[in-house]
Amino acid sequence: MEWFLVLPTLLLLTTVTNFFTIRNPLSTTAISESVSVLVPLRNESSNVNGLINSLKAQNVLTNVEFILLDDNSDDQTLKLLEESTSGLSNFHIIEGSQLPSGWIGKSWALQQLLDISKGEIIVSVDGDVRLKPDAISKSISLMKSSSLDFISPYPRQLALTFAENLIQPLLQWSWMSTVLLRVAERVSFSSMAVANGQFFVVNKSALKIAGGYESVKSAVLDDVFLARTLVASGAHGVVINGADIAECRMYASWNEIKAGYGKSLRYAFGTKFGAFLAAVFLFSTGILPLILIVTSPSFGLSAYLLIVFSRLLSALKSKGRLIYALLHPLSSALLVYLIAYSFFNHKKIQWKGRPL
Repeated sequence: MEWFLVLPTLLLLTTVTNFFTIRNPLSTTAISESVSVLVPLRNESSNVNGLINSLKAQNVLTNVEFILLDDNSDDQTLKLLEESTSGLSNFHIIEGSQLPSGWIGKSWALQQLLDISKGEIIVSVDGDVRLKPDAISKSISLMKSSSLDFISPYPRQLALTFAENLIQPLLQWSWMSTVLLRVAERVSFSSMAVANGQFFVVNKSALKIAGGYESVKSAVLDDVFLARTLVASGAHGVVINGADIAECRMYASWNEIKAGYGKSLRYAFGTKFGAFLAAVFLFSTGILPLILIVTSPSFGLSAYLLIVFSRLLSALKSKGRLIYALLHPLSSALLVYLIAYSFFNHKKIQWKGRPL
């Protein structure tokens, strides 16, 4: 059964390589380019004050505008935005137009923001992201020094509940263990593109060539598909480690996790067959080793430990909680369930009050 250890070994080797080579935004240089920070918001009243304080604290940027769009919220988002930015000349609040047919809400909001932006560099930030004061300047400095067209700083994913700690670390581990990032940033294979739309930095010229956000107007996974579109249009970029400069709590409960993953996993793997292969991968690397510990203890335990070690390295890099790496089989089982849930319940799922 030596063959059974091949996949866990490859996953560990890829994770080790990325652990030592992933790009980290460590320093800031002078930024002469104009910068537009775009923030789409829908029903984000609980996040407005923290978000604005985070943006106001950004330093080093000498020519920056912050444009925030209220996407037809039915809570106090717009009122709070206007109050918290009063008197700030480089903050601009706009009210979004009604969602056109064929568009996903976030892509439409970002396109409206892009249309009025003046910056040479576009930075998009989600409402639940909190940036360190040097987050944007360090990210832009790294993108320039690396001669890249876009980067996606992956924020530290805050997880407080048991369900969050089981599921959220799988996001970073999934690409840390399967994609050689230094290769991905230079080759023109869109299938290797990885991104997180919570925090995304791109040269406007490259974004325009790719077709702007209209190129992903109907993509639920707008971040990944935008990265793929950029690469397909000739741009180069990569996900980087943003755990030291940004953080985000995506979901605060199991119900939010089900809704969030329910809306996206159906599209994450391209086809039903792709989703089936993803489920097989999760079963093979997460659940089967535990089963084999009973029937073939040496092989089962070896496979389990190889995967856990890769999870530990991913958690160290992302500032996650190490103990949950030991629960990888349970995490895998839950994600398989969420894949199935996304397919069989997608017609019932809404996001931000909108059907998908």
